Amino acid sequence: MQDLEKHPVISEIFKTFQPLGLLTECLGGDASKKILNFSAVETAGEQDLVFVDKVEYLEILKLKKPACVVVSEKNKALFSELKDTTLLVTPYVPLAHAHIRQRYAGRDYSESGWAQVHASAVIHETARLHPTVVVEPRAVIGARVQIGKNSRIMAGAVVENDVIIGDDTILQPNCVVGYKCLLGNQVLIGPGSIVGSEGFGFAQDAKRKSYPIPQTGIVVIEDRVRLGANNCIDRAAFQETRIGAGTKLDNLCHVAHNVQIGEDCLLTAMLCMAGSTKLGNRVMTSGQTGILDHLNICDDTIFLHRAGVSKDVETPGAYAGLPLLPLQEYMKNAVVMKNAVELKQRVRDLEKKMEKNQSSKEP
Repeated sequence: MQDLEKHPVISEIFKTFQPLGLLTECLGGDASKKILNFSAVETAGEQDLVFVDKVEYLEILKLKKPACVVVSEKNKALFSELKDTTLLVTPYVPLAHAHIRQRYAGRDYSESGWAQVHASAVIHETARLHPTVVVEPRAVIGARVQIGKNSRIMAGAVVENDVIIGDDTILQPNCVVGYKCLLGNQVLIGPGSIVGSEGFGFAQDAKRKSYPIPQTGIVVIEDRVRLGANNCIDRAAFQETRIGAGTKLDNLCHVAHNVQIGEDCLLTAMLCMAGSTKLGNRVMTSGQTGILDHLNICDDTIFLHRAGVSKDVETPGAYAGLPLLPLQEYMKNAVVMKNAVELKQRVRDLEKKMEKNQSSKEP
């Protein structure tokens, strides 16, 4: 990596991202300075760059005097008080944060120390790997596997037979990709995750003894999908379980057989999706969301507060709780429940008062 990439000059950062619309202005300070670190506000040094979307940080930044602050357009006038600091102005700080740090401070997998194919890796003679593929120690690659350029199979990962993996894809340590599954380009599979685990399908006889139904479908992971650590994505019974392009799953998520997840979803930890449910595009879930089987969830749906989804969702919006309710209705009910004991006592007091009044009127 060149020095510019490790320690970029402020003006070069601006020239790189201004044509993309991520940065709109470069104001004040000394834009010829090199950035040594990307830092949190509280730990910023005088050669650091920080990302700020809250005005409360202004007083801290006056003391820290970082070389550069990425700030929103609405706050640029206020932050112009930082006389020794260059402001890079952006329409949206979090998006600029993502792109700039990906470019200059993202993980460099070559720093793992392993290059090309390690001697301890086991690769079947029929596998076809692009010459740029890196296979780290004790990884296993099965028969007829195909892996595209610049992909990396990290230590202890297992790729079973007939898997196809695209370009620039990373399998992190000890993950497993089951037989015949398909992974696209720029996919990241987190450590310990399993793609293509056996779907949970059984038939029971009269005595409730269970007999497994073979799960012979596959899992398809489209481009730019990220699976966190210890996810389980079950293969389909017949056809495919699919995760759409750009979707990101947090750690400890379970996706059952035949599930279809749309594009650009954000699904957080401990999501559990039962079989054959279809999730639309841009769906978001908060932690511990549970979704039952054979449901259809429309685009642009948000599930919050441990949502328990037991019916189709046909209207975009935010929903919460169990039973599932539109968010505003859920919040109103939550306020009532908070005072339920007091309300119950008040009702009892009123009932007693009414009974007393009634008895006093009787002859």
